[in-house]
Amino acid sequence: MTTKISSANSAWSSSSHIVARAVKLGVAAILGTLAGCAAPPPAMPPPPGAPAPVAAPAPGTLEREGSRWVAADWLALPGWFDDAQREVWPALRRSCERSSAAWAGFCAELRRSAPADDAAARDWLMQRLQPFRVEAHDGRERGLITGYFEPLLDARRLPDARHTVALHRPPADLATRRPYWSREQLETLPEAQAALRGREIAYLADPLEALLLQIQGSGRLLVTEPDGQRRLVRLAFAGHNDQPFRSIGRWLIEQGELAPGQASWPAIHDWARRHPQRVQELLWVNPRVVFFREEPLADPEGGPRGAQGVPLTPGRSIAVDPRSVPYGTPVWLDTTAPLSSSPLRRLVVAQDTGSAIVGAVRADFFWGWGAQAEAQAGRMMQPLYKWVLWPRDAVAPR
Repeated sequence: MTTKISSANSAWSSSSHIVARAVKLGVAAILGTLAGCAAPPPAMPPPPGAPAPVAAPAPGTLEREGSRWVAADWLALPGWFDDAQREVWPALRRSCERSSAAWAGFCAELRRSAPADDAAARDWLMQRLQPFRVEAHDGRERGLITGYFEPLLDARRLPDARHTVALHRPPADLATRRPYWSREQLETLPEAQAALRGREIAYLADPLEALLLQIQGSGRLLVTEPDGQRRLVRLAFAGHNDQPFRSIGRWLIEQGELAPGQASWPAIHDWARRHPQRVQELLWVNPRVVFFREEPLADPEGGPRGAQGVPLTPGRSIAVDPRSVPYGTPVWLDTTAPLSSSPLRRLVVAQDTGSAIVGAVRADFFWGWGAQAEAQAGRMMQPLYKWVLWPRDAVAPR
């Protein structure tokens, strides 16, 4: 039988928590390509000695605005007994800082918990949570996962011969025009340029890096100050010009400049190096411009704040469609790793969203920052199956 989830249980999808990642598109959106699909792998039995499922799955389903949750057994989660579940504790603790009534009991116990190993963490979760397979309302179980990361870029506080591409704070008149000036207008119209004057935060050498930072919605800058000192800071999302996003990767494919399936971020960079006279044309394809605010990077090991309002954890945070999965919900992923065919099955927490992250079985995987994270995120576009874990005392299907 079908039961509606109460508004209290979905309180984490409140728009008041949508901050920096609200416009994040994921690296895949830059490329404008589509993923293939594959049949779901069979669920694997637990290894010898693994604890049996705590209880039979609750009957029926739970309906959300953007998805259907079907009660499942722990044995249905491929790889569940192989994950290092204790690694997700920091992400769970951060989400509990924004907990709703549905998670009050769980979070109170979590704050007191300190599992000795992964088996203890897994057993603790199984005692308190109920798994549900996530599917679309038409019954489709297979979806898509992409990846994103936090760029780490070299910058200058003042422009020089190489660093000429400015990153800006929101202009003072941003709210007076809807939509605001487009990317092309901000670079060519005197009145639009005047609105940005004095709003510069720092300067980059590569306009494509500036575009990437805007698409990701936040990033780290290693800024050289006028006195020669270097500081690591974070730029966080502070607004955009209300223009539509257009994929430069898709445009290059449509122009016949890149073949479908080859529009990776390195390939776009290579095309730009070979066609410097057309880089401006390429950039103007995407009229959306994102504005930033500078924040101190007090904890270099912490990620940017996601839409839930808590710092993201590399490898353990995802962006979701909050109509399908509320923020703060633990999610079991079954997919494959980019650059290989090895399974990627792990417990993560829904802590973010993005304008391209739409659908029941959709996720964007946060890889962290740096070159390796960029390489993984830029190539991640795989089929996905997912399950949510919900507090047993908050589940009441009839």
